[in-house]
Amino acid sequence: MKIDYTPFYEQLKGTELEPWIGSLPERIAHGLRYERHGNLPQWEEALAQLPALEAAAVELKNEVRVAGQALPRLTERLKQFHPWRKGPYHIHGVHIDTEWRSDWKWDRVQPHLQPLEGRTILDVGCGNGYHCWRMAGEGAKLVVGVDPSPLFVCQFFAMKHFIHDPRAWVLPLGIEDVPETPGAFDTVFSMGVLYHRKSPIDHILDLKNFLHPGGELVIETLVVEGPAGYSLIPDGRYAKMRNVWFIPSVATLEQWMKRCGLKNIRTVDICTTSTDEQRTTDWMTFESLPDFLDPADPSKTAEGHPAPKRAVVVATA
Repeated sequence: MKIDYTPFYEQLKGTELEPWIGSLPERIAHGLRYERHGNLPQWEEALAQLPALEAAAVELKNEVRVAGQALPRLTERLKQFHPWRKGPYHIHGVHIDTEWRSDWKWDRVQPHLQPLEGRTILDVGCGNGYHCWRMAGEGAKLVVGVDPSPLFVCQFFAMKHFIHDPRAWVLPLGIEDVPETPGAFDTVFSMGVLYHRKSPIDHILDLKNFLHPGGELVIETLVVEGPAGYSLIPDGRYAKMRNVWFIPSVATLEQWMKRCGLKNIRTVDICTTSTDEQRTTDWMTFESLPDFLDPADPSKTAEGHPAPKRAVVVATA
């Protein structure tokens, strides 16, 4: 397997995304230049060494599972892409037990969506593309995930090596690098991104711009308790993360979305992140949520802020 977007460009022909073909190769090449991450050559070599295995069955709707012949060294080969943060994956008998139980998040989000059958979807900040595969499992026509991390792109192509589904792609881009194509998508997701943006209003407007009228926007983000107009602005870090700018109350987030011209705004889920959902594993051996909380009071972060609580808000363009 190698990182090859040629089939993706072919898929774009005759669609609203065909104008991407002119500028996307240069943008992708820029996203995958070696100076962005010194380990990229090793990850590319690891991709090239993945064994060719015939899948007996591929399941994407209820989980991401590829059934087929087991290979003794497959665990070792896939661990070359450590750390694995989004998942889990089950590949030829190997259970990739990722830091996040992203399947739990999907179980909270999916029941509240317009049916994804036949839709063209943009997933912003998609990580290694776990949710892109689940969206394909719901019958999406095309899922374009974007994430600037070369490691996550390599993890996606490692999975694509075994899954062989042409509907899902992950591009090494941030949202600011995605070519402007107003109204080209039926559904747009932004999960775990909003609090990393210096201007959350601009982020929401950018997401909305990709939707056609009547399209659906799904935002999943950290939230805090508080009235409309209130946001937590951490002074320094939040749960040991440096790049957290604004954590709104649910009422504030809904207010922002209304100000951006979105309709039918509804908060469909609120839950506190547990140390069962985000934790250190053999596939992600660095610090995780248990290390980010106050050991004397797990209702607070290490810095004394409210512990992570997440909301899902759905709206219509």
